[in-house]
Amino acid sequence: MPAILHRPAWALPDSAATPEAIALRLDRRALLAGAGVIAATALAPDIALAQRVGDVPDPSAGLYPAKRNEAFTLDRPVTDEQANLNYNNFYEFNMSKSVARQAQALKTRPWTIAIDGMVEKPFEIGIDDLLKQVTLEERLYRHRCVEAWSMAIPWTGFPLAKLVALAKPLGSAKYVRMETFKDPSIAPGQRQTWYPWPYVEGLTIAEAGNDLAFLVTGAYGKPVAKQMGAPLRLAVPWKYGFKSIKSIVRFTFTDKQPKSYWEALQASEYGFWANVNPEVPHPRWSQAFERVLGTDERRPTLLFNGYAEQVAGLYKGLEKERLWA
Repeated sequence: MPAILHRPAWALPDSAATPEAIALRLDRRALLAGAGVIAATALAPDIALAQRVGDVPDPSAGLYPAKRNEAFTLDRPVTDEQANLNYNNFYEFNMSKSVARQAQALKTRPWTIAIDGMVEKPFEIGIDDLLKQVTLEERLYRHRCVEAWSMAIPWTGFPLAKLVALAKPLGSAKYVRMETFKDPSIAPGQRQTWYPWPYVEGLTIAEAGNDLAFLVTGAYGKPVAKQMGAPLRLAVPWKYGFKSIKSIVRFTFTDKQPKSYWEALQASEYGFWANVNPEVPHPRWSQAFERVLGTDERRPTLLFNGYAEQVAGLYKGLEKERLWA
């Protein structure tokens, strides 16, 4: 007897997900941000050239495209791939959204990930060895930035819970602290010593174990692009986008709440939890609406970015905490 698939409330049929090939009009201002007088029409070829020059064959390329997990669908079209490739926060390289060219300096092989802290036995593992121990799948997720823009992405990866299981944390561990690479020789933003490098984020063990918490290794049916956080990044779709750490090199299990990069930088604006709530404004702007990247569409922001049914229970008893931006 076939298994019965219980779709969550936010899931709609596959017809709701527009194929990648359908072009969405790019926001001209986003393309020009930080690019001076460079024409938007010239940007994509430049990036393609940089990728051809700087890349070596990705040994994981044969794993893509992965099978889609039909339990994770969308209420909106998938954002056009070029829009996603050309609009990224990656302060390690620069503070604009136009980081794609500079991010090609990132060397993703060899790439070693450390698992340490309150675990049975600390260890290190190469990204390709890690991929041999998990099964990749594709999921359609929404992404909501605290800056009030949003996108919808076909991520490929595996549940963060799988890595937690490999790590074998001690029962006293309450949090997982995640850390990005630090290499100022290739990442000019890291030469700015007033920023709290390396980039750090944290989740509770319960959040990390939620089925929606996803470690990303690919997007759009191929290995994830460098400017999007290759070779390993986080996707937690019920949180604001600054809780989406890129290019992860370390997972540390601890009993102390980690201080994230953004919290260390500006605690009055960015807290630990960073859950999406349209009723709680950022100190400088409203969160009630979001602008869909690549279109002129404005949508009402949804509580927990539309994933409340799956994650609201994580925060029971924490009502006095600063759970939002």
